[in-house]
Amino acid sequence: MTPARLASRALGFGYGATAVGRDVDVEVRTGEILCLLGPNGSGKTTLFKTLLGLLPAQAGEVLVDGISLAELPRREIARRIAYVPQAHTAHFPFRVIDMVLMGRTAHLSLFAAPTQQDRQKAQDALALLGIADLAAREYTRIRGGQRQLALVARALVQDAPAIVMDEPTANLDFGNQAIVLSEVKRLASRGLAVLLSTHDPDHAFSIASRVALLDGGTLVDQGTPHAVLTPSRLKSVYGIDVTVERLASGQTVCAPIYRA
Repeated sequence: MTPARLASRALGFGYGATAVGRDVDVEVRTGEILCLLGPNGSGKTTLFKTLLGLLPAQAGEVLVDGISLAELPRREIARRIAYVPQAHTAHFPFRVIDMVLMGRTAHLSLFAAPTQQDRQKAQDALALLGIADLAAREYTRIRGGQRQLALVARALVQDAPAIVMDEPTANLDFGNQAIVLSEVKRLASRGLAVLLSTHDPDHAFSIASRVALLDGGTLVDQGTPHAVLTPSRLKSVYGIDVTVERLASGQTVCAPIYRA
């Protein structure tokens, strides 16, 4: 796997003339998992779209392997960074296998059709995520959680050294969340650089190398999960009292404190 580094420097981001965030410095390298947390409306999705070049930076810059994102053509960006958006409902009745195969387009010439090897990669990704039986189903007719897993499979077959995942466990049940998080850890162990957002601090404690906490478009803290996700810091961002406890198994969990 080619070494990867995705970084922003003093990044300002937003829509048109409307600013959403400013002065954001983040970096994720080969073999790392950086979890981005923050309340609804804090700018996580807008930041991700700017890191991917889907929105232009309002200030600062995004660097991919030391190269300014603005200097890279779209096909080259797709070969370097895969993207898992939040699950959506497609407007065309593509089969699930065809949705996943779309992840191979960055590696095909303009009029080339997917090869048998491409199709096998897609089948393997579906099997890995436990949804191989959905290959021939219409993407528009499967459940939201299944659509999310199909989007993860599409990113896997892209074979990019960095992957950005916008709430990849959204709409998934407990078992499928565990499957996706396990796959994220496996991707990092294979040498990918993984940047993902989540609303669940427990996910960050489970898999993250580092976390970044975004609030109101401002990066308020970043570092190891235990250094950043403290009760006082979480209360300042989310406005609720929480407890952070280490279990006998060594796993750390976070839970709200309910007042009578």
